[in-house]
Amino acid sequence: MGRRVGKTGQLSLKWDFRSPHMVIPWRVDRTVLIVTYTLALIGLIMVFSASGVKAEAQYGDSAYLVKRQAVWLIIGLVVLHGVSYLDYRIWKTLTPHFFVLTLVLLACVLIPFFGHEVNGARRWFRMGGLSFQPGELAKLAVVLYLASYLTRNRDRIQRVRSGILAPLLVVGLLAGFVLAEPDMGTAVVLLLLLLGFLFLGGMRLTHLLGFVLALLPVLFAFASGSAYRRKRMLSFLDPWQDPTNTGFQLTQSFVALGSGGVFGVGLGDGKQKLFFLPEGHADFVLALIGEELGLLGTGTLLVLFAVLVWKGFQIAGRASEPFGQYLACGVTMLLGLQALINAGVVCGLLPTKGLTLPLISYGGSSLLVTLLAIGILLSISREGMPKRASHRYRTG
Repeated sequence: MGRRVGKTGQLSLKWDFRSPHMVIPWRVDRTVLIVTYTLALIGLIMVFSASGVKAEAQYGDSAYLVKRQAVWLIIGLVVLHGVSYLDYRIWKTLTPHFFVLTLVLLACVLIPFFGHEVNGARRWFRMGGLSFQPGELAKLAVVLYLASYLTRNRDRIQRVRSGILAPLLVVGLLAGFVLAEPDMGTAVVLLLLLLGFLFLGGMRLTHLLGFVLALLPVLFAFASGSAYRRKRMLSFLDPWQDPTNTGFQLTQSFVALGSGGVFGVGLGDGKQKLFFLPEGHADFVLALIGEELGLLGTGTLLVLFAVLVWKGFQIAGRASEPFGQYLACGVTMLLGLQALINAGVVCGLLPTKGLTLPLISYGGSSLLVTLLAIGILLSISREGMPKRASHRYRTG
């Protein structure tokens, strides 16, 4: 992806990721579909391997959690294929309704009568035996809103009051509700998506840098708002200083990754899932993959995510209008950022954020929203495609 800096300092992007003689498929992008199914299958296997002992002890059924994940996966795949057949431009019309729905759900989940509290955080709605986390919807709502906003206001993005202020306030509102749960990991993703969109939209680099500098004290103030949160946020610097409390999860993640070596101890033979690594089937599933499948397994998984991101930007390059380009880039950034942050947390490079690994970690709402987002990406890949795969085009 080429880029150039104009006289005003604006960063402009060239959206052409295509080769001069690319074959345009008339179906959805098969690589994205194959990688998605592969990652989802790996996730289902690893959720069963990581949660079997815990599920047996807690529910009397070693397959309890994986069966719930399988139900969400089936629903999500139906949604993915259904959405992939829709004209993606319909999301431009649906964006205000989707945004309002997300905002209402984020407000309702904070009400004790509606929201379900777990470990001091009120992030979930309980519906029978299933739960749903509206914070996951907020990520997609931000992608849809910013793609629609930048499509309408590309010429004003260099101006603070008329171009940048509105998305700052809107995304800040959603992030504020998410922080109230509290869920700092999701709030950080929302803000990173905002930065990514403003960068792609051509925001002046001086404005972008000023926004980042103004944002850092706010995040620091929230992170240091309580002694426990401050210790937990900083424990990644030296987790061994308090290995039985704030550093426990990270030190056990290190043990898991170190035990796996290059080839791993074997699928199902990991020891850290035996009540050593908390949330081993959810946020820290990558550590158990490292233990059981080794460096080879984790490396393969990260390559699959890299392919997904690469193909996502290719789809953005093939889109014929700005809304499709921005929307495809937004979905791709959403997937890539979450995978990158999760891997950074598991490896001790970032503070613990509580973010799932897309398509892999246990979590029905995360899985469903991720598959919905990929369905939108696949629908963009259909856009403007001829009926015969042999048709070619040349870029100007």
